[in-house]
Amino acid sequence: MKILLLISLAVIFYKRYIPVLGVHHTDSNKVNAADVTIIDIRNFNVSTKNPIDGAINLPVAYLHRHFREINDCLLHVVAANALEKMLGFASCRKKVLGSVGIL
Repeated sequence: MKILLLISLAVIFYKRYIPVLGVHHTDSNKVNAADVTIIDIRNFNVSTKNPIDGAINLPVAYLHRHFREINDCLLHVVAANALEKMLGFASCRKKVLGSVGIL
């Protein structure tokens, strides 16, 4: 029983805190919205204060529910912090086979 608990905690810790491999940081000034789909996974109160032109505002909490709205193409994800970035990128990685960049 203790082993199952330890395994469960290890899996949760790994999914939440271990970085996703293959994530590349890109400066927001270098992204051309015509070439990629930009997903803003910051909370609505943060993304409305500093909006990004051409971005789909889809907070990380709603990402699983509304991911069908995103086309299969090259994605760039805008996140407020490292944890949000990892969670959003992991969700995108599960759904999209293409490359994903992080702003």
